[in-house]
Amino acid sequence: MWPLAVAATTAVALALRLWGVRHGLPYAYNVDENAHFVPRAIGLFGHGWNPHYFANPPALTYLLHLVFAVWFGGGQATGRAFARNPGEVFAVARVATALVSVAAVPLLCLAGARLLGRAAGLLAGGLLAVAFLPVFYAHEALNDAAVLTPLALGLYGAAGVLRHGRRRDYALAGAGLGLAWATKYTAALVALPLLAAAFAGPGPPARAARRLGLGLAVALAAALAAHPYAVLDASNFVAGLRHQAGASGAAKLGITEDSGHVYYLWTLTWGLGWAPAVAALGGALHLLRTDRRVAAVLVPAPVLFLSYMGLQERYFGRWLMPALPFLCLLAAGGAVALVRRAPPRWRAAAGAVAAAALCAQGLVFSVHGDLVLSRGDTRAAARAWLLAHVPAGAAVAVEPVVTDRWLGDPQRWPNLAPDAVRLPGSQRLGDGQVLQRQPRSTLAVGFDGYAHTPGRRLRRLRAHIVAGAAGGVGAGRRVLGDDRLHAGRPRARRPGRRARRGRLLPCPGAARRSRLPGQSHGRWGRAARVQLRLVLRLLPARIPAPGTPRRGVSAAWGALRQRPCRRAASMTRPLS
Repeated sequence: MWPLAVAATTAVALALRLWGVRHGLPYAYNVDENAHFVPRAIGLFGHGWNPHYFANPPALTYLLHLVFAVWFGGGQATGRAFARNPGEVFAVARVATALVSVAAVPLLCLAGARLLGRAAGLLAGGLLAVAFLPVFYAHEALNDAAVLTPLALGLYGAAGVLRHGRRRDYALAGAGLGLAWATKYTAALVALPLLAAAFAGPGPPARAARRLGLGLAVALAAALAAHPYAVLDASNFVAGLRHQAGASGAAKLGITEDSGHVYYLWTLTWGLGWAPAVAALGGALHLLRTDRRVAAVLVPAPVLFLSYMGLQERYFGRWLMPALPFLCLLAAGGAVALVRRAPPRWRAAAGAVAAAALCAQGLVFSVHGDLVLSRGDTRAAARAWLLAHVPAGAAVAVEPVVTDRWLGDPQRWPNLAPDAVRLPGSQRLGDGQVLQRQPRSTLAVGFDGYAHTPGRRLRRLRAHIVAGAAGGVGAGRRVLGDDRLHAGRPRARRPGRRARRGRLLPCPGAARRSRLPGQSHGRWGRAARVQLRLVLRLLPARIPAPGTPRRGVSAAWGALRQRPCRRAASMTRPLS
């Protein structure tokens, strides 16, 4: 019965991950999905196996490259498919990612059976199958959900090391460790269960040390097999790690918590569920009291991971994913321990109630999310409405929440034509402002960044939002950071005075003295590289030459210059 239960749990997990997998297509609205693994997997057809990109490890990129080669029949066919129908390519990548991620469920069931018993293993696998965070991100061609499978493999091997200490268990744990690191760098935390199991497992310490060396050698071999250019292109690999570390150390606009630890604890309440989070804490305490060998395998990794990730200046819910297999096992262990306290005749009912309590929130959230994802995307509906109702040549303001392909209609929106026919590198506006278009980065989502030299009039302007006025250029917007999709809109507040609802143009002088929502002065002081920039979209109006009548940005300035400002500040000055 237990194998059938594991198979049924895996089937439910697969159904939840494939339901709505084509959401948003043919447009990939997630900026990381649009920019990282799928395009780079296709790029390997043209320049060989070196990805020339190491901010994320390439194991998933290599896997998608092989999938594309088999599914489409080679590099040229894949390139043609991506040019003609990118949605088909992203759909194949998403299905491949979902299939990889769902393999974590039976592996976690096996690991839990070795560590805590079959009932706890099945419950842990069921929790991972329905939890919202792994289900949602299995719908994207990203490494966050895919990394759960090598993590679960590493845990299964570590459980075998703890119970049996055989060479094949060390080899499985090492393979899981190496593949997990080559899929997502932070997943290397699965080394901690291997080390703990080696020294808490059976057999003399000398033999355990020798076999641990075997497991680490297998881990190194697996890591190099899936990430060979960490050695073959070591300089760029180190540069990519530094870039990723620098990005994680810079605060991001829109973060709602001042503490990463509080943020990740809050993420557990909806990404895993309230009941599983509480049960995981109870399970950890129960294991520390009753079975310290198993506690040494399961407890330190998530605690250290949450402690480390919470110290970063930037945090996202999906970055918590490597800790979820450990938390699922701890929650299942705590629930089973509680059920065993019930009288024997009530244990079956108590087990059913415990399983429902652990999985109910995740199942409801995941089904609701899949229902939403399976519907037509509202951004596609907005685009269809624009094409049907907005005449060509009209000025349109678009926030940076869509991709280049979404905007790619050069007949209607000529500013999205290729770089050769875009606006020149620099323009001088009628009011003296000089704009210089910056090269579009790989993280761009359809909006050009501009470094600018303020004119005499604009040196006093320091609003967060510049809206197009009569005469109608699309929109000008100043944002903090780069040209990636930001999660919030800054609104400055005067000290001691509550900002008015919906007020988008506060007095510029108050911006430096105020606190941005969700951020402290110290956080932005440490992020010295974050600067105030101007991101312009002129859709499709052109920047006027000096001497032409005031329209667009010039007209917007005419409306804004009437607002009193108490201090002059350069718009390119770093925040402090």
